[in-house]
Amino acid sequence: GAMRSRAEVDATLQTAKLNPAELLPAVHCLSFGPQAGAGECCLLQLEPGLCAELEAGRSLVIRGEKDEQAVLCSKDKTYDMKIADTSNMLLFIPGLKTPDELDTDQPSCNIIHSQIAGFSNNYWELRRCRPKLKKMRKFLMEDPYKGPDSQKDQTSTFSRYTTEDLLSLIQASEEEILHHLQVIDACKIEGYWRILDFDYEMKLLNHVTQLIDSESWSLSKVPLRTCLEELGSLEPTEMIEHILLSYGRKYIDDAGEVYFEMCEDKICRATAEMLLQNAVKFNLSEFQEVWQQSVPEGMTTRLDQLKGLALVDKSSRPETIFLLKVEDLPEDNQERFNSLFSIREKWTEVDIAPYIQDLCAEKQTVCALLTKYARSSMQNGVKVYNSRRPIS
Repeated sequence: GAMRSRAEVDATLQTAKLNPAELLPAVHCLSFGPQAGAGECCLLQLEPGLCAELEAGRSLVIRGEKDEQAVLCSKDKTYDMKIADTSNMLLFIPGLKTPDELDTDQPSCNIIHSQIAGFSNNYWELRRCRPKLKKMRKFLMEDPYKGPDSQKDQTSTFSRYTTEDLLSLIQASEEEILHHLQVIDACKIEGYWRILDFDYEMKLLNHVTQLIDSESWSLSKVPLRTCLEELGSLEPTEMIEHILLSYGRKYIDDAGEVYFEMCEDKICRATAEMLLQNAVKFNLSEFQEVWQQSVPEGMTTRLDQLKGLALVDKSSRPETIFLLKVEDLPEDNQERFNSLFSIREKWTEVDIAPYIQDLCAEKQTVCALLTKYARSSMQNGVKVYNSRRPIS
C-alpha cells in the first residue's frame, strides 16, 4: 500500500477514539513484504539455559526416525517438541524498534515504515523429557559379542553401531547416550559398540572370581595387572578389563597400582540371572540355597539385589521366583502398565516400584505414576494396585 501521511494517521486515531497525547509520538506503519508467507518460518520457545547454549555457539539437534515424535537435544538433555497454537498472529519484523529503543526527543511527526517478513500462528514448545534409550539395547542385542573365537562374529550380517550411528538413531542427547552405554555395560570393539553375550560375560566373570578365590585376594582389592597376566592367555586382555569395569570400581593405590573393588550386589545379581534364565519358575527356598552356594566366597545374597530382574510369587505354594527384567518391558508409560497388569493382576507398591521407577520424569514419584495409571484397593490390610482399564 501507499505510505501513510501524518494527517492520515491522526484521522485514524480520531476514528478509533484514541487520544494522541497518551501515545508515543512515533508511529509504525506495517505492510506485508513481497515474500511474507505463513509456514516459511518456525518459532521455537527456549528456556534461558538452552538460549545460552545457542548463544555460546553450541548446537541443538532434532532427533528421531520418520515414525517417531521429534525430540530436541542439547549436549546433555532431551526435550519433547509440541506445537502450541496462539490466538494472536505473531509477526516477524526485521529491525523493529521497541518503544524503549525509540528516541523520545524526536519531533512528533515521526512515522516509521516497517515491512512484515513473515508470520505464524504457532510455535514449538519444548518440554524436558526422559531420553528414549530403550532401542539402544535392542539394537546392540541383535548381535551380541560371543568372544574372539566365535566364528559367527566374523560372518555376522547384522548391522553394527558406532557412536555416530547411535547419535542418529537414538532420541537422546550425546551425554545421555554415552552414560547409558556404561549403564548397559556396552564395550567398544573395533570401533563398534557391542554388548557381551550373557554366557560369554558369565564365562569371563567366572575366570575372574576363580582367580580371586585361588589367590585369596580381598574382594575389595583385586589387582588389574595380575589379572591380565594370569588370564591373558584365556581371553583378550581388554575383555578381562571390561569385565572388571562392569563388575567392580576401579581405583589407584598410593603406589600407582590399579585395583578393583568388586561389586557384591552386581555379581550376586548376575549369578541369579544365570540360574533363573533356564527355568520358567523356581521354588524360592531352593533357589535361595543354590544361589548362595553359587556366588564367590564371602559374598551374601539378598533378594533386594534382584529388583527389576526377578519377581517373587508369594501367592503360590510353595513360593516361587521367576525372571522378569525391566529392560524387556515397553518404554511407553501406558503400555508398560498394561504389560505389568497382564503379568499380575494386583501389585503391591514394593513389588511394582522397580518396574516403573525408570518411567518417573524429573521430580515425579512412583506414587504419582501409580495414581495416574492404576487404581488402589485394600487386600488383607495391604494396599494393592490394579489396572484402570480392562486388560485383554
